[in-house]
Amino acid sequence: MRMRGTEVLGPGQVTWFGYGSPRSFQDYIRVACRKVSQNCTCSIENMEHVSSSRAKVFFSILIGAFSIGQAAPCIDAFANARGAANAIFAIIDSDPKIDSFSERGHKPDNIKGNLEFRDVHFSYPVQPDVQILKGLNLKVESGQTVALVGNSGCGKSTVVQLVQRLYDPDVGSIIIDGQDIRTFNVKYLREIIGVVSQEPVLFATTIAENIRYGRGNVTMDEIQQAVKEANAYEFIMRLPQKFDTLVGERGAQLSGGQKQRIAIARALVRNPKILLLDEATSALDTESEAEVQAALDKAREGRTTIVIAHRLSTIRNADVIAGFDDGVIVEQGSHRELMKKEGV
Repeated sequence: MRMRGTEVLGPGQVTWFGYGSPRSFQDYIRVACRKVSQNCTCSIENMEHVSSSRAKVFFSILIGAFSIGQAAPCIDAFANARGAANAIFAIIDSDPKIDSFSERGHKPDNIKGNLEFRDVHFSYPVQPDVQILKGLNLKVESGQTVALVGNSGCGKSTVVQLVQRLYDPDVGSIIIDGQDIRTFNVKYLREIIGVVSQEPVLFATTIAENIRYGRGNVTMDEIQQAVKEANAYEFIMRLPQKFDTLVGERGAQLSGGQKQRIAIARALVRNPKILLLDEATSALDTESEAEVQAALDKAREGRTTIVIAHRLSTIRNADVIAGFDDGVIVEQGSHRELMKKEGV
């Protein structure tokens, strides 16, 4: 039942309401039963003279009293549920600024993957006074790999979220192939982007189904091709059920490196033009990191790639390394150039 309301009972009100409701109903039952007994033409020992309708009323009241008595301890939970329902329905009824289900927006026939940030300023809606990006300018050519490095909280992961249009910049624009991404259809934009994050999210189903979440109409041949690109084919084929192997809740049946390679395959199965790697190897041990890094090196070939990482092995081969500090890029260049500067 959908509940509406702006007022929520306080703790004291809930306590008195929980005490008063059963007590008042108990008094009502006592009076009602007394009234029934007064109207009866005989004593309880001579039940054959009591009308059937009065007997039904008596037992209905009795059963109802028991039911109300059992529900009384839940009055506090009902009050809390009403408050929670108000918050939930407020979210459901709100109109999102970025609607992923909207059919509006441009859907280009061909995307090369040229990406550019033009004077981007951004602060999160929950903290509008805290500027995360303060005039970001960055250009990534099609097929180029750019690594973002810097201290925690300097805005690296925010860049990944803005490219996916999880948020829009407060000032400035993000350009793909000469067009502001705000003119693109949101669903189309996210279909041309592949994302691999630090902690992969796998569902309690088979390996094939987890990869299929990357694109709904994918064929088994395309799944196998994506798995090969992610360096996951060999370990999958060694499993008894192969692609039908259940991965468990949150991928509990697989190792960290195996889960990450499944996540890479899921990102690659849609053949994205832009690949976003957000700390994709930071939670892995040395052996698993080497396997996943080899998969990432293969995955980014021919794709515009943004890499966020702290480990040198992850960013050494990037075409450009951009050093972040306080929401802006303070220096950029190749690994060799930046090592000479001894900066970031």
